[in-house]
Amino acid sequence: MDKRRSVILLLLLSILLAGCQEEQQITPKEQPLEEQATPEIRFLEYISHWEQADFTGMYGGYLTEGTKMAFGQETFVAWQQQLHQDLGIENVSISYQKPDTGVGWSKSEPADFPIQITMDTAAGPVEFSRTLTMLFETQEETADWYVEWNPSFIFPQLEEGDLVEIERTDPERGEIHDRNRKPIAVNGKGFEVGIVPANFDEAKKKNDLAALLNITPGEIDEKLNQSWVQPGHYVPLAVLPAKATDALQQIFAIPGTEQKEVPLREYPYGAALSHVSGYIGPITAEQLKQRQGQGYEQEDLIGRQGLESILEDRLRGEQGVRILIQKPHAGSEPIIAAEKPAKQGDIIKLTIDAELQKTVYQAMSGKAGTSAAVDPKTGETLVLFSSPGFNPNDFILGISGSAYRKLQKDPLNPLFNRFAATYAPGTTIQPVTAAIGIKLGTLDPAEGLEINGKTWQRVPSWGNYRVERMYDKVPNPIDLNKALVYSDNIYFARQAMDIGRDALVDGLKQFGFGEEIPFPTPLISSQISNEGTLGSEGQLADTSLGEGQMQVNILHLAAMYEPFFTAGTIYKPTFFLEEEDGQVWKKELIDAENAEIIRTSLRKAVAEGFPEAASLSGVPLAGKSGTAQNRLGENDYFVGYNSDYPLFILALMIENQEKDENSEEAAARAAEVFKAWK
Repeated sequence: MDKRRSVILLLLLSILLAGCQEEQQITPKEQPLEEQATPEIRFLEYISHWEQADFTGMYGGYLTEGTKMAFGQETFVAWQQQLHQDLGIENVSISYQKPDTGVGWSKSEPADFPIQITMDTAAGPVEFSRTLTMLFETQEETADWYVEWNPSFIFPQLEEGDLVEIERTDPERGEIHDRNRKPIAVNGKGFEVGIVPANFDEAKKKNDLAALLNITPGEIDEKLNQSWVQPGHYVPLAVLPAKATDALQQIFAIPGTEQKEVPLREYPYGAALSHVSGYIGPITAEQLKQRQGQGYEQEDLIGRQGLESILEDRLRGEQGVRILIQKPHAGSEPIIAAEKPAKQGDIIKLTIDAELQKTVYQAMSGKAGTSAAVDPKTGETLVLFSSPGFNPNDFILGISGSAYRKLQKDPLNPLFNRFAATYAPGTTIQPVTAAIGIKLGTLDPAEGLEINGKTWQRVPSWGNYRVERMYDKVPNPIDLNKALVYSDNIYFARQAMDIGRDALVDGLKQFGFGEEIPFPTPLISSQISNEGTLGSEGQLADTSLGEGQMQVNILHLAAMYEPFFTAGTIYKPTFFLEEEDGQVWKKELIDAENAEIIRTSLRKAVAEGFPEAASLSGVPLAGKSGTAQNRLGENDYFVGYNSDYPLFILALMIENQEKDENSEEAAARAAEVFKAWK
């Protein structure tokens, strides 16, 4: 869409200008003849004022009488100031070839200086050559050299009576694609639907039309009651995507309706990628103020959430700008004084696999929760979502108030981005606790512990605090394999006592706790505790089991299982395909031999232990389930992978499961994904 804002540069007749204003002359002090400046000295003084945009100084002390007669002070100063502002003129630089040494200057002859003018404008750099002429004349008893000026020193084609326009062209917004070039946020088309009140049977058709547009009858009333609306005026109501063919056909059949094709941003994966893509929408007053001078206007669309907002500068591209000189003769073509073509926004390619993400999202069946998947060989992020999502297509031209209130009141809170948040990870953290103990030498995977009973308390001074295990029928001794297979909390609590509070804190920090996750979108950091320390043995035990005050980000949780494939390395989780793969974030967390021991136990945890829901015929899943209590119930987890073809590690959490519900819900949802993706 072209936007034109005319800068009126009409140079009025010199007699009219001279007669309409009083010129305030700034008269240089008369010098004795032998001390008068040479034309070159005066020329250098003039261009110094010029480069500093000191138009008042230029006019008052350096212009010939003829120039002042043709262009009054108000026109010369205010006009050029306005030009600089409207056309974005800055960094003006004047160069010239220095005259030969000893050149003689005749007061009866003009002094000519060939000059090169360069400047930056909103339409890009401008460069041209002119000849600046100086005349020796007397002004108010002061004899000196003065400059002959005309509009061609602004632009070479500019003449008296011309009109200058600045024309802006919006670039095509860049798109967001997945790793396989599947569209996530793309440019499409839609249809603006409106009505002409005089031709529309409001009483009979308003409710039908509102239903087809997914708005309320009250919102139609609000549009029709705007102050500017007249019976014969077209009143826009809403925009529908072009693919809504059934609704558009029914709308077009209603007398008084009209449709106009408009460009429209599209989000083909809808809710499944809503918190990743975000959406564009009408620019707010606050955003307009923040981006003042960047070419945004009140009716523009701008990234409002997600990558659309984070990558706004890259996606928006660069406006095209032309500075046009329009001659006053009828039928004359405008002259392009400067031009900067529009530059399309970048195509952003994500590491996300949109189809895999869609599969995981559908497996969640609308339950509240979050999920992430990483490639253990590269660190690439393949899945990252929050469930439930929302339809970003509804926000592009401004979501209706009723629809937005419905989202806000939804008890599952679809507007909340769960993958950016943190939650207690429960027993899915046990393999990490094991790795820390193995590296410190306090945990021998083959050594079994004698554990009896359902609960355990190290010393009576623990008071009412006891560690409880899920299964107390497992035959002793309990080694690391049995502890992982049966999620034995007492085993890991006892190992934590051997590790010690400070050493466990240090070990968790080596896994990335307490520091910013190196990711291009904001993620809350995983924490060991509120203070980053462990104040008691009870807190030590809880933390080793993923409870207490421990909080983990879902992407970080998936990445913490990478060392069991990489012999101790966690890769930086990448999000853009342009990023280098395999960048080391953490290293030397476990050796290859012990990593294999843990992988074997994680396979047995699914094949022999619990959760049974993840035990699939033909798909050898390995992984760890877990639950963590919260004030509304329990968060249910599963972190797993296909042990034969570990293409990705999937971490999945379902929020606020009631305590009497199936604790294998997350494992069952994950199993659906691996079954579909084998």
